[in-house]
Amino acid sequence: MADKLSAPHSPKQNRLIAALPTDVFERIAPHLELIPMPLGDVIYESGGQLQYVYFPSTAIVSLHYVMENGASAEISGVGNEGVVGISLFMGGNTTSSLATVYTGGFGYRLKARVLMEEFNRAGPMMRLLLRYTQALMTQMSQTAVCNRHHSVEQQLCRWLLLTLDKLPSNELTMTQELIASMLGVRREGITEAAGKLQRAGLISYRRGHITVLDRSGLESLTCECYGVVKKEFYRLLGDAGASKQFPN
Repeated sequence: MADKLSAPHSPKQNRLIAALPTDVFERIAPHLELIPMPLGDVIYESGGQLQYVYFPSTAIVSLHYVMENGASAEISGVGNEGVVGISLFMGGNTTSSLATVYTGGFGYRLKARVLMEEFNRAGPMMRLLLRYTQALMTQMSQTAVCNRHHSVEQQLCRWLLLTLDKLPSNELTMTQELIASMLGVRREGITEAAGKLQRAGLISYRRGHITVLDRSGLESLTCECYGVVKKEFYRLLGDAGASKQFPN
């Protein structure tokens, strides 16, 4: 952890912040607070008042809904391409989803008041956040369609690819149990699907570590949902640096 703490950090590791014009960035930069975002950390609870928005730099946050019986499924994931807490500037202030960290790292948080002051200028910050929100809504709706109509193997490929797009390497630290919870399926289904991918030489899985060996192979097996999400992020945020993360 000491090495991670001593590593250089910059708010512009988050692509939304990096896309802001210089004058906007200079106004909010003094208020951006670097924070550790360890695995399993709860960013906000369902129904809680949002005091901050979070811009992940190296962490990935899962937005998921928890049922009354404790079952849950991921709605979307947010990494360095986005922001956690859109309900704040959309006018809701609270949300029905739960936000937890599933890939530990760092991020920057910004007080709600500071964000809203900039958002209400109706300038570049507002336009950028609204475009991101539209892209995120596409990801959420496509996830719902995918979970209903596509096989567990296709869902796993989609999830792996979307997660890789948020990481600097081809390695993930993730248990099959946690992936099953994300997708809202039985662990046995993930075990079977991951086994098929491993036997095909597409991934290597050992003790909670997944290494993607053949990304193009995963892309050939996944459903159309990954491409839909990828293209929408590029369409809406290509000029905001998303082209580096979601190449055309």
